[in-house]
Amino acid sequence: MRKITSTVQMLVAGAALWAATAQTASANPAGHPIEKGLGLQAPVTEVGEFGNWMYNDWLLPIIVGITLFVTVLLAWVIVRYRAGANPEPSKTSHNTLIEVIWTVVPVLILVAIAIPSFKLLYSQYTPPKADLTLKVTGHQWYWSYEYMDQDGLSFDAVMLSDDEAKAANLPRLLATDNRVVVPVGKTVKLLITASDVIHSWTIPSFFVKMDAVPGRINEAWFKAEKPGIYYGQCSELCGIRHGFMPIMVEVVTEEQFAAWLEEAKTKFASAAATEQYASADVIVRQ
Repeated sequence: MRKITSTVQMLVAGAALWAATAQTASANPAGHPIEKGLGLQAPVTEVGEFGNWMYNDWLLPIIVGITLFVTVLLAWVIVRYRAGANPEPSKTSHNTLIEVIWTVVPVLILVAIAIPSFKLLYSQYTPPKADLTLKVTGHQWYWSYEYMDQDGLSFDAVMLSDDEAKAANLPRLLATDNRVVVPVGKTVKLLITASDVIHSWTIPSFFVKMDAVPGRINEAWFKAEKPGIYYGQCSELCGIRHGFMPIMVEVVTEEQFAAWLEEAKTKFASAAATEQYASADVIVRQ
């Protein structure tokens, strides 16, 4: 009886956790994790909304239902068929109906899971026509970005120190010195690669997670429907500073994006020229 009580308590705790996860996920602000938060970050893309629906409203109920059914069945068998209640054990070895049920029902459950899964995978890896193409390169341990259709505009994004992030009122371990800026409601195609080891470019609110593999270009995409700043981190164990390789994407209006482009082309062109002159000076002095 003590085991049954413990099992019931675990089920109640699991149901409470499920409810809290769904509630927290819906209340979480998009873009970044919150302290003691549960569940997925709030989505800001159509693919992310579908992925969150599948996780919270489809898979979790199925998993909880199966767990409850199996637990109740085990409890019933333990109580009903214990030695005290059955001095002479049953010699039943086959039951055709039960065998058909426990074969057909799992197949139906898997089909019910597979259909939306295939739809989600298709949505993730079949992008619409791109409005903007961004090349993402992972390095140990920072990211570099190149706007392929903006005259080769490129820059590195390195994590801010704790003091720098605090001064800028940005989350520690997530903010970078230069941020990716994209227009709201536009399809952004990502060409993702790496220069050294395998990294992984991940933004939970976009429902994007794609490995960056040296010598190979992987493709992903997103279309953010809400302006804001969205954070992510490298999700591949890429070395000793793996946890210090954040991603910062700001989604703005088209007017703000156009203004940022003009400023960024001047800013990063000057930085590239300074770096080039410095390199040339080193070569001459050598």
